[in-house]
Amino acid sequence: MATKSEQTRQLVADVALKMFRELGFEKTTMRAIAEGAGVSVGNAYYYFASKDELVQELYLQVQAEHAVRAQQATDGIHDLSGRLKAVLHAGLDVMAPYHQFGADFIATAIRPTSPVNPFSEGSTAAREASLAIFRAAVDGSMPPAPKKLRAELPELFWLGYMGIALFWVYDKSDGQMRTRRLVDGAVPLIARGLSLAKIPGVSKVLDDVLGLARSIRG
Repeated sequence: MATKSEQTRQLVADVALKMFRELGFEKTTMRAIAEGAGVSVGNAYYYFASKDELVQELYLQVQAEHAVRAQQATDGIHDLSGRLKAVLHAGLDVMAPYHQFGADFIATAIRPTSPVNPFSEGSTAAREASLAIFRAAVDGSMPPAPKKLRAELPELFWLGYMGIALFWVYDKSDGQMRTRRLVDGAVPLIARGLSLAKIPGVSKVLDDVLGLARSIRG
């Protein structure tokens, strides 16, 4: 059983995430969150020092749900292409309720110095959780991904996912179907490229790409 403190913390988080979806990030205030949760402003700040911390909570909850849906979606799928497509669509499903305030949020999160930037130190836990989802997709594929790429693929897929998420934020089509089509069209191209990894000339190009990725990783 969760303690009263844990229940209150979860309540504050739930109210904040609901307000983010309905009002947007900028219009949601800690005072409004506290009122919605029926606690004092000081009590809300006790659990979350700022809206930024609540966004990190959102990241973690989204990744936890994504992990569950991705596992369900990839069950029985063995080829890497099918597994990657399933994981990406599962991610879009999880993000769907937040599309309305996506552009508003991105304006804040995209700043390099923003604490809620997905690449920031504060986002490490959520980033690692997301990487684990793509790692599971790669590790569970049959036949296995090319050995020279296997360790790098989860991060490369995650970076691609970040690009897809940015496209999704500004996708105004019904149900963001343009983003769905992007996933369906891009994944086979990725799989085709991976299948060429053993060809000497192409392999050298992939080595160069991986070398560049490692050099900018920091």
